[in-house]
Amino acid sequence: MHSLALLLPDFSLILLGAVLRRRLVDNEAFWAGVEKLVYFVLFPALLFNALATANIDPAHALPLFLGGLGVVIVGFLAGWLGRGLMGLDAMGFASRLQCAYRFNTYIGIAIAGKLHAAAGVALMGGLCGAMVPFVNVMAVGMLARHGQGSLLRELSRNPLVLATLSGLVFNLLGLELPAPMVAFLKRLGDAAVALGLLAVGAALRWGNIGGRWTGSAWLVGVKLLLLPAIAWQLGRALGLTGMTFDILVLFAALPTASSAYILAMRMGGDGPGVAWLISATTVLAVPTLSLWLMLL
Repeated sequence: MHSLALLLPDFSLILLGAVLRRRLVDNEAFWAGVEKLVYFVLFPALLFNALATANIDPAHALPLFLGGLGVVIVGFLAGWLGRGLMGLDAMGFASRLQCAYRFNTYIGIAIAGKLHAAAGVALMGGLCGAMVPFVNVMAVGMLARHGQGSLLRELSRNPLVLATLSGLVFNLLGLELPAPMVAFLKRLGDAAVALGLLAVGAALRWGNIGGRWTGSAWLVGVKLLLLPAIAWQLGRALGLTGMTFDILVLFAALPTASSAYILAMRMGGDGPGVAWLISATTVLAVPTLSLWLMLL
């Protein structure tokens, strides 16, 4: 019950975003603007501030990074094993495969902050930011094989990658942000979480999924059940404890990111099928995340 109560405020924002999109503000351009604001300005500010001001311990950060990378790779391979269940062409499969390993950073940051305050935000932000290049390489690489688009271009202009690298470099150089700048970035970061979760809710889509239900169920199961279990074992094997162990398991248990839909549409893929999977993993993450939080 406590774990569900922990998730309730954040998933209530997602629900509110869905209600607002359908009942009050149904303007597509408005929500597209909100997503752009969060993705290109607010969330990069949050990541940069968290990493630039964090106390980064390489002894803890490296095993966490290796665990996160292992989770992403297992998600890719497990999703690939379900190809025969999906009944899709190559482009449709490439579009949906990313739903097995991509993660919703907004939800991750929100939950990490509830569990471990600013230290949790920095650790989850660093892990998510470090994994963004890898998931983009996998997703863009697969889609580029069957569609259109450039892997290097996608990576070089990704604001989360740029913010993560900038924050880490700033931190490792021992630089310090002026107090007014820290306050400014913190306010942007506070807005990022709330608006990001509202945008997640507004982006929920239910329609004709296409393909076979067995394939969709496989991808949802991989993302919400298999990967957290793998993360649990990886975390123990790597000697992670306390906050770092919590962050790794929660990272693996996150629903699929809405950026999977944006990428699929941008590269000529199966947008509706990806949108359905994002919606399904987001809704089903309420009970599954509650389960993993309870176990933690």
